[in-house]
Amino acid sequence: MMCRLVLGCGAVGRDIVASLADRPGKLHVVTDDSGRATALREENVDALEADPTDPSTYPDRAEMIVVAGDVATRNLTVADRARSAFPDAFILSYAGDDADEADLQALAELSDHVIDPIQVATDRVLAAARDEPAERMWNLLRALRGVEGTLAVVAHDNPDPDAIASAIALVRIAEFAGIEAEACYYGEISHQENRALVNLLELDMRKLDPEDDPRETYDAFALVDHSRPGINDGLPGDVRPTIVVDHHPPRVPVEAEFIDVRSDVGATSTLLAEYLDRFGLEPDEQVATALLYGIRVDTKDFTRETARADFDAAEFLLPYTDQDVLSRVEEPSVSSEVLDVIARAIRNRETRGETVASCVGELSDRDALAQAAEQLLDMEGVTTTLVYGFSEGTVYVSGRTRGADLDLGETLRDALGQIGSAGGHADMAGAQVPLGILAEVEKDEAESVAEIVRDVIAGRFFETLADAPSAPTHDTERSVSFPEEDD
Repeated sequence: MMCRLVLGCGAVGRDIVASLADRPGKLHVVTDDSGRATALREENVDALEADPTDPSTYPDRAEMIVVAGDVATRNLTVADRARSAFPDAFILSYAGDDADEADLQALAELSDHVIDPIQVATDRVLAAARDEPAERMWNLLRALRGVEGTLAVVAHDNPDPDAIASAIALVRIAEFAGIEAEACYYGEISHQENRALVNLLELDMRKLDPEDDPRETYDAFALVDHSRPGINDGLPGDVRPTIVVDHHPPRVPVEAEFIDVRSDVGATSTLLAEYLDRFGLEPDEQVATALLYGIRVDTKDFTRETARADFDAAEFLLPYTDQDVLSRVEEPSVSSEVLDVIARAIRNRETRGETVASCVGELSDRDALAQAAEQLLDMEGVTTTLVYGFSEGTVYVSGRTRGADLDLGETLRDALGQIGSAGGHADMAGAQVPLGILAEVEKDEAESVAEIVRDVIAGRFFETLADAPSAPTHDTERSVSFPEEDD
């Protein structure tokens, strides 16, 4: 149960106490205003008449502290004592009616958030103290500050722009919290737009080896744009992440110390942009450009599964973005191999109702499969696509769905999981299947290999579609900020 502590109770403090009194958890008030302390106790608020600068008057624990006196110099002293007493607590400080620039700067060094009365009105203070997004923000900070060592921020396999951007943004927030963190991924960044994003912005991401145990290098793990370790990433399945931030509704309960899974937004990048904004962190061009591109890609330029929050995030990010880099990322050169694979996918397509599957045969650029799957999805009357081909002893599969009541990740897992590895999101998934003895077939027999691959992959896929798992229908917002503590 969260314990909130209000130190000082000036004009703004009285309103803050009133707004916090009916929130879940414990509320303690320490004020040297005897009349105010008595009035609060009559309202069943745990109020102590004492000096707010004296730590001996504080309770044993506090996760959130509000410094709410009227005088700037006194608030500085209170914030300093509170930080010493509760180093991991989130401190929200009201600057005071007479604060100057020096006071504001000194208070900012002691607090996680400072309210400057010259810049904002009292209702903004109340919103920061009581709304649910703010509580999420504070709990994320608590989870980060609980990390002892280095945090691995892990994107899903073969990360897309939303996963890439979310990973580097969470690293930025971790650094703000004083935690060493590194953006990581398994697989390949092979799509030309994704490579352009990483290269042009010089994003620092570490490729992990699935043969190595990441727990030998990292002390804690965060998942972005997916929610289950070992599913759509190379982590061991028994890893318990500290943090999960995702916008895809989970099929099973998510386990982590801090969870923010909201399917009512179009991109995980939207959630990370919201955190940056609420923490008062000005994103650099790298982070802002990546996040904006992540939102645009996942919402298909704000035309698919878009919420007001996505527009708000874009508005926040736009002034910090590098428009030249963004243009270059959106228009990378397309290789002849990609064009050839798309052409073969269109030519070889097999259609059943609103679903299209296509075998493109042997390929040298497996990432072209994803682009072909996206292209086929633009065909009239098509809601689900599956494109697959083989290379170096492995069959690679890429699928997309839009506007269908289908969980594509679970469908591919049901269809191909027993003969290979498969999974992904409800609308975007993939699989890899060992080619086995077919890999020994001579090159001049490649056509027969393609026929066998087509029979196995398309056959299993279409058979599974008859009883395919539906897309998750969890609440549009599922956010478990932090586990409750015993009284």
